[in-house]
Amino acid sequence: MATPQTVSRPDYEEPIGGAPFSWRAILEIVQALALAVVISVVLNLFVVQVTEVRQRSMELTLEQNDRVLVSKVDYRFGAAQRGDIIVFNPPTDSTIPYVKRVIAVGGETIDLRDGKVYVNGKPIEYAETRGQRTTPQAATVAYPFTVPEGQVFVLGDNRQSSSDSRTFGSVPVGNIIGKVILRFWPFDRLVFFEW
Repeated sequence: MATPQTVSRPDYEEPIGGAPFSWRAILEIVQALALAVVISVVLNLFVVQVTEVRQRSMELTLEQNDRVLVSKVDYRFGAAQRGDIIVFNPPTDSTIPYVKRVIAVGGETIDLRDGKVYVNGKPIEYAETRGQRTTPQAATVAYPFTVPEGQVFVLGDNRQSSSDSRTFGSVPVGNIIGKVILRFWPFDRLVFFEW
């Protein structure tokens, strides 16, 4: 009668308690986690990022502490358009990105008179805008103001509580991080913005 042979399995060890332990399974988990981190970093750097709204300058469109999804792809294939809500690094000493609405793009002329906003001589208004009057904020920006090519003029929707292009002038397109495409938090105020 033949005696049974024992087959050794080097990738398994029998721990106390009898459950098999696999270094290969641990390695696969570590590889999956590393891949997830790499994908997350690549997405955050080049495709989309999550941003928290820290100012009140876009109320009621976006409120303080809202979380938004910002597309970094849109402006790789096209330029910012009037009405876009963008996240950008302001041309000031602030280290906090700003969220504002594009009112005019390079080559367009903006004027503020009688509390209204005019672009190329035509009044421009958005339903989401708060505040009865839009007035200049700094003497360094003289109106009518022609936006230089490669720059945008931005305003907050909460016009009376917004530090924007009226204060620091137009924003170079190179400062734009991306376009706000979705408010996802708080969940009961979830909204997709126009692409």
